[in-house]
Amino acid sequence: MYKQILVPVDLNDKGFCDRAVELAVWHAKHSNAEIHLLNVLPGIHMSMVATYFPKDAAKKMKQDVETQLKQFAAQHIDEDVVYKAHVAEGKPYSTILDYAEKLGADLIIMPSHKRSKIDKVVLGSVASKVVQNSPINVMVVKPNA
Repeated sequence: MYKQILVPVDLNDKGFCDRAVELAVWHAKHSNAEIHLLNVLPGIHMSMVATYFPKDAAKKMKQDVETQLKQFAAQHIDEDVVYKAHVAEGKPYSTILDYAEKLGADLIIMPSHKRSKIDKVVLGSVASKVVQNSPINVMVVKPNA
């Protein structure tokens, strides 16, 4: 059914993405799909932000996140499932959509934070922006509690 599954992963929120990855693994096993884990870093190369960090800080941060993402994948994805880990920079929702297109993804599985109604109105959410703007199927995984 699906061949390329994109799963955005937020490594700062422990346990937040576990269920989304678990569902991605299930779908991958049943349709022989490849999973793409994606972590999006804020735009640390933007000139205004970059001036506050040492020159090699962005490179080191990206390497650290790649290592963490690979450790996360090793813990949550079975050995018989094909996956790739990606680290990108930018606005989360637009970067997720860009990667979906670039990878030829046919499904995005992403977790949704448990937010109050006022938060959604004031802040919006990455998941809702992805759903609104994605040309492909998006499965939003709600928190358990």
